[in-house]
Amino acid sequence: MQNINSKLPEVSTTIFTIMSTMANEYSAINLSQGFPNFDVDPKLIDLVTQGMKKGYNQYAPMPGFMPLRESIAEKTNSLYGSTYHPETEVTITSGATQAIFTILSAFIRPGDEVIIFKPAYDCYEPSIELFGGTIVPIQMSAPDFSIDWQEVSSKITSETKMMIINSPHNPSGSILSKKDMLILEKLLEDTNIILVSDEVYEHIIFDGAEHQSAARYPGLKARTFITASFGKTFHTTGWKMGYCLAPSALMTEFRKVHQFNVFCSNHPMQYALAEYLKTPENYLSLAAFYQEKRDLFLSLIKDSRFTFTPAGGTYFQLLNYSKITDEGDVAFAEILTKKHKIASIPVSVFNLNQRDDTVLRFCFAKKNDTLKKAAEILCRI
Repeated sequence: MQNINSKLPEVSTTIFTIMSTMANEYSAINLSQGFPNFDVDPKLIDLVTQGMKKGYNQYAPMPGFMPLRESIAEKTNSLYGSTYHPETEVTITSGATQAIFTILSAFIRPGDEVIIFKPAYDCYEPSIELFGGTIVPIQMSAPDFSIDWQEVSSKITSETKMMIINSPHNPSGSILSKKDMLILEKLLEDTNIILVSDEVYEHIIFDGAEHQSAARYPGLKARTFITASFGKTFHTTGWKMGYCLAPSALMTEFRKVHQFNVFCSNHPMQYALAEYLKTPENYLSLAAFYQEKRDLFLSLIKDSRFTFTPAGGTYFQLLNYSKITDEGDVAFAEILTKKHKIASIPVSVFNLNQRDDTVLRFCFAKKNDTLKKAAEILCRI
C-alpha cells in the first residue's frame, strides 16, 4: 500500500455534503445547501439551446466569450461607475470557487499570510493551505457580524500578502457598509496587499441597501480581484459559471494559471448569458424577488421559539435557537434533520475554534410552498 502524505490532512467531506446527504437519508426538507428548488427562466434555457444550434460547441476563447465579457463590463460600469476593459480585465470562470482557487494559486507562496474573516465560506482555508499560505483568521461576532477594523489593522504584518472579504456575507447574511469600505481602503493604502472581494451575492441585497462593491472605490479597485457567480444570480448553481474582474497586471497572472486549470468555461452557456445580460431587469429584479421570500419565511416563524435578525443580503437566514435547547449547533442540526425532518447548516463549523453561537443557517431560496412547510415544522419545535 502506497504511503500517502496528504497535503490537506485535516480536510474531510464538507458540511454541505454531509447535511444534504442526511436530508436525503431522512426525507427532510433541505434548507441546508444553498441552491434554489425552483426552475430556471425558460428564456435562459432556450438561449443555451440557441447557442448550441448556432455552433458554439467547441472551446471558447481562454479568457471567455467576448460579448459576455463586454456585457459584464457594461453592467459593472452601470451599477458601480467603474470601468473594466473586457479584453484584459474580465475573465469568465467555471464558477466563483474556481476563480478564488486560481487567484490563490497564482499569488500565494509558502509563508504568505492571508487575512480571512470568520465565519468564512469553506473553500478559502484549504486553498490557502494547499499553496503553503498562513491563515490569519479574524472572528466576527453574532448577531451583527461586523468587522473590528482595529483588530484587522493589528493583524497586518510585512508578511500579509492577501485579504479576503465577502459581502453580502455567507453564512451570516450581513453586508459591508460604505463606511466599512472606506476604512478598508485607507487601511490598505500604503501596502502591497491584494484584496479578494467575494461578491457572488451582489444582486441579493435587501431593505433598500446598495451593494458596496470594491469596484466603487479606486484605492481598492487597483488591488482587488472581484469574483462573481452567474449560478447565484440566475438560479443555475449546477452550471458552475462565474467571472473575475481585476486590473490588467493582476489579471495577467491570473490567466497564466487559469489557462492550465480549466482553460475555458462552457461555450454555449457563455453565449446565453451574454444575451441574457442585455436585459438588466433579469438581475435588477433579484433583490425584490428574494426579499419577498425572506420576509415570507420570517413572518411565518415570528411566533416560533427561534430568534433572528433579518438577513441584509444573500438567500440565507440565521436563526438562534438558544431559547429551545443548550445542545451544540452540530448536534441540534442533526436532531432537526433526523427527528423533525428539516435540514440546516451549523455555523460553528465556519468559526474560529468552532465557536458555537447557537445559530443555524437556513436557505430560503426555495418555492413558497417549501418555505411554508419548513416554517410549520420550526413553529412546532
